[in-house]
Amino acid sequence: MSHTEDRTFAEFFAGIGLMRMGLERAGWRIAFANDIDEDKFRMYRDHFTNAAEFVLGDVHHLEASKVPTVALATASFPCNDLSLAGARKGLAGAQSSAFWGFVGILEKLGGRRPPLVLLENVTGFLTSHDGADFRDALLALNRLGYAVDAFIIDAAHFVPQSRRRLFVVGSRTPTASTLETSPAPLLSEARPRSLAEFIVGNPKIRWNIRRLPPLPERSLRVDDILETLSPSSGMWWKRERCDYLLGQMSPRHRAEADAMIQGKATSYGTVFRRVRNGKSMAELRTDGVAGCLRTPRGGSGRQIVVAAGRGNFAVRLLTPRECARLMGADDFTIQVSLNQALFGFGDAVCVPVLEWIAQRYLNLAWSEIHPLALASPRRSAPARRTQASERAPSRRAARPASRY
Repeated sequence: MSHTEDRTFAEFFAGIGLMRMGLERAGWRIAFANDIDEDKFRMYRDHFTNAAEFVLGDVHHLEASKVPTVALATASFPCNDLSLAGARKGLAGAQSSAFWGFVGILEKLGGRRPPLVLLENVTGFLTSHDGADFRDALLALNRLGYAVDAFIIDAAHFVPQSRRRLFVVGSRTPTASTLETSPAPLLSEARPRSLAEFIVGNPKIRWNIRRLPPLPERSLRVDDILETLSPSSGMWWKRERCDYLLGQMSPRHRAEADAMIQGKATSYGTVFRRVRNGKSMAELRTDGVAGCLRTPRGGSGRQIVVAAGRGNFAVRLLTPRECARLMGADDFTIQVSLNQALFGFGDAVCVPVLEWIAQRYLNLAWSEIHPLALASPRRSAPARRTQASERAPSRRAARPASRY
């Protein structure tokens, strides 16, 4: 069998399926998916139509016998207890402890354990409990036979959204990296000092560090992903609400908003509301990059679009389609409410980031480990076939200058 035919994967914590989209663009095929959230499964099913590979349920109660033999297992497990915005309970927290359910599945798979594993989470995973949680997770993978690598990628290299995420690749390979005592040789855009220092500071972890190519330069701005809405659209806020938003800005952000309003052409920015010193503040961003999409728990995750110029100031929330574009999932089928879409995309992975990781890392790792995988007797399990997309990350043409 060819390498391409064997590039199957099981997607744990699948959400709405954006991990799947990225991997399929790089030639991988879905064989299994699992998530506990019925609303996200509904979005997944709306887009992929035939979701026979999806098993809805708690990973802690999942039977390993239901997981087919695959080349790769992915886990974009809940970040709630690892995020700097959360309570920081770590891998012992009610949500992020789902990681141990994933590890339990790998353990139960035994000889059918996939040769490759990919983890994705917030960068707070690196510092949770002063690094103890990250260390425990990597040592757990070591005990299952995986040598590990780690890197951080900001989705802003691919789409106009600031979204830094920590990735771990585990490889069932007998080789391991010999590390220097200094972090300097590891330093790169994808391995900043904090991560490089963690790597060299944890020699008991079995590492398998791979040199990464330079990350691409993004060509898109927020302007390029915005929908053109009629001035009469109900999405636009009433004047009183717009004025209230301006009143929530600090003097610096208000000055930036005033400069936009006085501009000779329409320009665009995004706003997040954050609590500063016990007060809700509206923070304006005008560098052409949106803030990180988040789930709208408590309302703070609703990212706001502002369009201003020629004396006008218009405000609305991002649309579901704009959220999809910010995640690199331009053509994702959306048949749910704005709030549900925000939950779906806010908890997802950025598609072109995963495509890049698959093309620049996973495909190479699989081609190297593939003969080793074939040499180990593993019971075969049929994988369901889907049509893999061969598209490169989309590049949307610039849109008309004014959208209100």
